[in-house]
Amino acid sequence: MKICVLVKEVPDAAVEKRIDPSTGHMDRSGEKNLNPYDTHAIEAAMQIREGGTVQVDEIVAVTMGPESAVRALHKAVSLGADRSVHLTDPGLAGSDVAATGYALSKALEAESPDLVLLGQQSDDGECYTIGAVVADHLKMPSLTQVIKMDTQEGALRCERQAEYGYDTVEVKLPAVISVGDAINEPRYPSLKAIMGAKTKPLDTKGAGDVGIDSSLVGEDGSRVQCGDFHDPPAKAAGQIIEDEDTDETVEKIVAWLDERKLI
Repeated sequence: MKICVLVKEVPDAAVEKRIDPSTGHMDRSGEKNLNPYDTHAIEAAMQIREGGTVQVDEIVAVTMGPESAVRALHKAVSLGADRSVHLTDPGLAGSDVAATGYALSKALEAESPDLVLLGQQSDDGECYTIGAVVADHLKMPSLTQVIKMDTQEGALRCERQAEYGYDTVEVKLPAVISVGDAINEPRYPSLKAIMGAKTKPLDTKGAGDVGIDSSLVGEDGSRVQCGDFHDPPAKAAGQIIEDEDTDETVEKIVAWLDERKLI
């Protein structure tokens, strides 16, 4: 079995999220890291390998992003992936979910995986749908919010979270599975794995290398266009009522509440 894990570079959790007014997109100039939800997908791939039910020949981390996304791939490799694929091209910048899913599917076609895993969402755009878009282009079955997987010969038996409880579904391979963060507890990479991550094979590919139609990606090829996005207005400063005269203070508080129809 060959497993491809889709990963993404996102702004670090400690970085304040804000919109770049010049582009209308999220400002990604600060510290970045591997999407934490994708670490669960890498751990799921490792547990399938270590489970011994099926032979996993290779685990490949795949991302689409700028040059800096290499660091997210290094993190993915330190967590257990054997090698990585970096799809990067200026023409891909500004792609929406549909365009990104299409581009990733072309990169995956070149890998011919038996199983594609990814986290339930991204930590920046909070998008839950990339897995379904990729699966549609690859003509593979897809499941989301999977919290348990049992491998069988040519199939997976999955338990997924639903609004009313849990579904148990058997899906034939190849398939695209979005795992929930309740599926496992990702391991910490060893120092040796961190140091050796940069020496693992990394294949950098452009849009033309995987046969991407340039008219279907980037801002022009996206179905969603960014409008006049901006930060919300700053909150007005609060009013401080000093407790000098009790009666006067009470009157001020009552007047303040009455003005706002709170009493």
